[in-house]
Amino acid sequence: MRLLLLPGDGIGPEISTATLAVLNAAAAVTGVTFEISEMDIGLKSLAEQGTTLPDTVMAAIPEADGVILGPVSHYDYPRGMPNPSAALRTQFALYANIRPCRSREGLSILRKPMDLVIVRENTEGFYADRSMFMGPGEFMPDENSAFSIRKITALACARVARSAFTLAMGRDRRVTAVHKANVLKLTDGLFLREVRKVAADFPEVTLDEVIVDAAAALLVRSPERFDVIVTTNMFGDILSDEASELSGSLGLGGSINQGDEICVAQAQHGSAPDIQGQGVANPTSLILSAAMLLDWQARRTGDQALAECGRRIEAAVEAVLADPARRTRDVGGPLGTQAFADAVIAALAA
Repeated sequence: MRLLLLPGDGIGPEISTATLAVLNAAAAVTGVTFEISEMDIGLKSLAEQGTTLPDTVMAAIPEADGVILGPVSHYDYPRGMPNPSAALRTQFALYANIRPCRSREGLSILRKPMDLVIVRENTEGFYADRSMFMGPGEFMPDENSAFSIRKITALACARVARSAFTLAMGRDRRVTAVHKANVLKLTDGLFLREVRKVAADFPEVTLDEVIVDAAAALLVRSPERFDVIVTTNMFGDILSDEASELSGSLGLGGSINQGDEICVAQAQHGSAPDIQGQGVANPTSLILSAAMLLDWQARRTGDQALAECGRRIEAAVEAVLADPARRTRDVGGPLGTQAFADAVIAALAA
């Protein structure tokens, strides 16, 4: 499998190194072969090439079987420089951001177990950097007024809904569409219309509809109510962060951005420049995201060795997290970045 690594900013290079070590160890155990190339984006490419997202990177992405993207510090980029995360999602139509959230004993603050997946539309919505063909989706007609455009299209809603229902077929066959159609009658009304259309193609799957306010509360009170949640971009961003924190930590959840032909593994968390270079960053999220990427490719190609490689990585991570003495510092353990990766590698060998 040909992998393109884009380490990114902040702690990105550190957790990328840890993730590659785990991938290579898993490959040795399962017989999978990885061809890994690395290219710079973000602040490093800005300093060396004058842009945060070089054309050579964009040209290389379709040639790879999968991409591993480290976190980026796009808030620190000069005005006009692209956010690589947003650019990849829009230009390669990575329309579904898939984020599993599962509680773990000793890490979750929930009274009831959580085991759900949030499928978030990834290419439009209230996000000003991806809602317009040309120009930003925010503007100020005067110094005391600011406007943001919410873009919702039938195509985007239908394809993210199909991803959610397809995923639900392999789980508990329940999909919850989260919306705010009581206020956003046109845009979320369109979203619900398309979700219901797709639901008709999956009679085995139960569709529920919940207003976003209630969904945020239910994640705390009754997380077992949810199996697969499908929602628009901003709601999905907020709810998936909430669910990850409730289930243990934002640093413990995997995440992929998938389209029809390209998939990008990306940690759920940010670049954490405050701990950059200290060797204490938790690499779990990027490691699990890479495992999800292997599973995505396995489902497309039928490569069972890749699927087994992904399963072995996930099982090793879970085995390590189950032991408080082998957790990283952010979740109450003593380990640093590389030591955690070494523990996962030892679990793989075992």
